[in-house]
Amino acid sequence: MTQCRKAELPYQPTWESLRAHTTPQWFKDAKFGIYTHFGVYAVPAYRNEWYPRNMYDPEKPEFAYHTEKFGDPATFGYKDFIPMFTAEKFDAGEWAELFKQAGAQFAGSVADHHDGFAMWDSTLTQWDAADMGPQRDILGELEKAIRERGMRFVTSFHHAFNWKYYELSYTPNKKYDTESPEFAAVDGLYPTPHEKGAPESEAFLQDWEAKIREVVDKYRPDYLWFDFGWKEPTFEEYKKSVLAYYYNQGHKWGKGVVVTHKDDHLPPGVAVLDLERGKLNELSQEVWITDTSVDRRSWGYILDPDYKSINTLVDNLVDRVSKNGNLLLNVGPQPDGVIPEEQKELLLGIGAWLKVNGEAIYGTRPWVVFGEGPTEEEGGAFSESKQIPDFGADDIRFTTKGDVLYVITLDWPEKDVKVASLKSLEPSDIVSVKLLGSPESVEWRLGETGFFLTPPLRLPSLEHAFVFKLTLRNPARLP
Repeated sequence: MTQCRKAELPYQPTWESLRAHTTPQWFKDAKFGIYTHFGVYAVPAYRNEWYPRNMYDPEKPEFAYHTEKFGDPATFGYKDFIPMFTAEKFDAGEWAELFKQAGAQFAGSVADHHDGFAMWDSTLTQWDAADMGPQRDILGELEKAIRERGMRFVTSFHHAFNWKYYELSYTPNKKYDTESPEFAAVDGLYPTPHEKGAPESEAFLQDWEAKIREVVDKYRPDYLWFDFGWKEPTFEEYKKSVLAYYYNQGHKWGKGVVVTHKDDHLPPGVAVLDLERGKLNELSQEVWITDTSVDRRSWGYILDPDYKSINTLVDNLVDRVSKNGNLLLNVGPQPDGVIPEEQKELLLGIGAWLKVNGEAIYGTRPWVVFGEGPTEEEGGAFSESKQIPDFGADDIRFTTKGDVLYVITLDWPEKDVKVASLKSLEPSDIVSVKLLGSPESVEWRLGETGFFLTPPLRLPSLEHAFVFKLTLRNPARLP
């Protein structure tokens, strides 16, 4: 490519240039997406998706489990699970329809997890779903089915960590297949063996970038989600190159694209912040996103999941949207390609709630405060592990759209709802007050300490969070 041609591209591989990229409107409006951790790790289905590394560590429970159930890792390695990863019941259309019914505006699946097995038809490695296991282009089939149903396509990359994965996980031992040149190579299933602390090799970094570019070119994703692992200085120029390439491709395609990152892995303003299994506990002026799973224990399919309730998932969605956030929710399909019934029910439960209350979510913007209420929240990444709040009726969240302010109580109020944040309202400010999903009228009054709503005697048909729709004559007058 000539220097002249490079200059014509809107984005150059510099942080200054990449900061010019703006978050597209569709992402700010979408609010809710679904993706899957679908891979070989679903076969052992034990503890979580870190099984591929922990099965080789004698100090880990996975090692004992693997030895008892499948044999010594020296004779039955992770590669030997691949023929058992059949996906014979995988139906991309069925998955996409489920995601659509759940109310997702964007959807997809992991492209390349830490296990080194690519879920697309790759020319860069033989260790992919098209050549082994399912012998199908899982990512490609999903991309087509998702777009056919009007959703944006998201995929995620986790393979930057694979270099450190080797150091932290595999026990250097020639008897294990993780040390075999046949399987452990830059384009192999396992990371290339190396000394602890050695910087990522150029071959590894080039392969990391090449796989991302291949997926970008083949499937034109609307959204790339990146896991940790690329914080090391060795990735600096490669990160710039990948982002510039993707943003330029988005410009070429004529559509807005999104990249999300964790923590401080990218400079501010270059992409959208993601908080894994966590959230902000305050309103943000910049859009952000949470990725979390329906299962508290794992991202991939396991035999003993600990599922969250529909109520918790709905509350989490509302809470994040009120703070200018989005939610990317994960499910873990079985190795045969079936999404377990319990997970389907959770997704359809969210979808049923959104069918009634979606106008308070999609296309909304945060108000001047995100909410009010007595329940204290932990903020930050992985804050779910410390606390998933049990919100009550006194916990209120706000969203706005045009001349409407949505007042959302996170449980059914048995008594009048006091909204202290609206104590400056005047009677002339209010055009109407409705409860979404209910045909009954909502009484209201103004007091010195707040705005009071009297809920109907009968609950709406749906449980979980409840949305009071306030149409205002002069919303700009409010604080």
